[in-house]
Amino acid sequence: MVDDEPIVGAAIKRTLGREHDVTVASSGREALELISKAQFDLILSDVLMPEISGIDLYELLREISLAACERVVFITGGAFTSTARQFLQSVPNPTLEKPFEPEALRDLVRRQLG
Repeated sequence: MVDDEPIVGAAIKRTLGREHDVTVASSGREALELISKAQFDLILSDVLMPEISGIDLYELLREISLAACERVVFITGGAFTSTARQFLQSVPNPTLEKPFEPEALRDLVRRQLG
C-alpha cells in the first residue's frame, strides 16, 4: 500500500491484515525502494501524492517491470486534475474511489489475486 496519508495506510493494513501480509509505504520513493527489494502480489497506490505520484510510480514501474505495473490498483479520493482523470481512463488497472467500504476493498483484492 502506497499512500502519503498515514491514517489511510493504517486503515488499509487493518482491513486487509487478517487475510494478507500488508506493507505500507508513505511515499512513491519508499515504494520504489521496497519494490526493488521484494516481489509483491499487488500494489495499492494513491494517485495524487507529493514528489512521486501514483501516476509517476506506475510509469517508473512500467520501465522496470511490466509485470509489476500490471499489479497496480489505484486508490483515489477523486482524480482532481484532468491529467489524473485521463491517466486513469487510459490504463487497464482497477481504481477504487475513497471513501470505500472495507468489504469493497477486500473484494477487489480477492478478485485481483484470483
